[in-house]
Amino acid sequence: MPPITDHPLRYELANELHARPFPALTASGRAVFLAIKRPEEAASRDRQADLDHLAQLLHRHGADQPQPGATHWFCQIGKHRLKWESHTEFVTYTVFLDGPGAKPFDPDDFDVFPEEWLAAAPGQRITSALIRIEPRPADEEIEARIADWFVSESVAASCVQDDGAVVIGDFRIDPAGHMRFAVFPHDDIGRRRIGRIVQRLAEIETYKTMSMLGFQRVRALSPRMAEIDKELSELMSGMTDRAAPAEETLQALLTVSAELETLQAQASFRFGATAAYEAIVHERIEVMREVRFGGRQTFNEFMMRRFDPAMRTVKSTQGRLHAMADRAMRAGDLLRTRVDVARSAQNQALLESMDRRADLQLQLQKTVEGFSVVAISYYAVSLLSYLLYPLAEPLGVTKGMVTATVTLPVVVLVLVLVRRIRGKLD
Repeated sequence: MPPITDHPLRYELANELHARPFPALTASGRAVFLAIKRPEEAASRDRQADLDHLAQLLHRHGADQPQPGATHWFCQIGKHRLKWESHTEFVTYTVFLDGPGAKPFDPDDFDVFPEEWLAAAPGQRITSALIRIEPRPADEEIEARIADWFVSESVAASCVQDDGAVVIGDFRIDPAGHMRFAVFPHDDIGRRRIGRIVQRLAEIETYKTMSMLGFQRVRALSPRMAEIDKELSELMSGMTDRAAPAEETLQALLTVSAELETLQAQASFRFGATAAYEAIVHERIEVMREVRFGGRQTFNEFMMRRFDPAMRTVKSTQGRLHAMADRAMRAGDLLRTRVDVARSAQNQALLESMDRRADLQLQLQKTVEGFSVVAISYYAVSLLSYLLYPLAEPLGVTKGMVTATVTLPVVVLVLVLVRRIRGKLD
């Protein structure tokens, strides 16, 4: 019996679930994170340009190159390890460095990305972060480091992974241009668990930033939406008052509807992406299983206070834009109905006018018909008289008598024929 044939995508689909493994990190180290995004049309960008840019960095270190069309890559570059991932709208680079470094959150750590290589990036930095990993000290020492490293007003700190580590961040850009996160794992926590925590912090920061692009789009749309809303209200008031001709109002409504549909089409991808990124942010926070540390706000509470209101604004604007488009469409349908009714009334009046004209034409036709009978009879009598004149003298009858004798029968005959023809035509 021949072996069963595998689906051509069977192995690819199975391996995709294991394609992006978490890094294995020690309790003393650093991570440098960078996310690059094109400013426009990022989802439809040339992915090969991203791979070429990665290849330039790998070539500097003589590292192995990824396969054509790859969406992720993990390799050694010099003394460090690099993890590269390609996403729908952006690419991320994470470099893992061993040891505590010369000083906490040293900007020189970012030098793992050469300046000329950064300048040649096919996009712009959407976010970057320095993540510091240290063995967990006493809580008092953690508090001291929080005061020294972070902005106390914004700092979020949590015990995560069943108290396996303390994670801290303030989601502020430091003077060197990077976000800062600190991870203090227990000695007994596994290297892969540390890697998962670090990766989730990087993902929270990245997807939080990508979500905020939707908020910025909403800010850009809001002034024009307010103007359109005012125009729409005025048009609908004009419909009620019938202050303007219905055709002009309908044309204005169609213009407003077209602009609203255009705005929806332009913003639909960003609204959908924002919702997806928001869900990922909350999912990444949830899987860390946070517990409050030192009475400070957790990452989830930080998002509730700072991030969620922005996301609710995006959703509200999306709903408002959709409602305005529906309102404009309903108003247009109502006005079209009014215009159709008015035109029907005009058509009815036109038909009645045409009926009256037809009656007048019929009366005129009957009048003309009488004249035509007389004219035809006149010519018929004349022709018949000329035909009978030669017989008048032998019969002793005058020509006038012949004409008088044939006139009545000819008139009757012509009248009968004309009415018969009209009857057939009717």
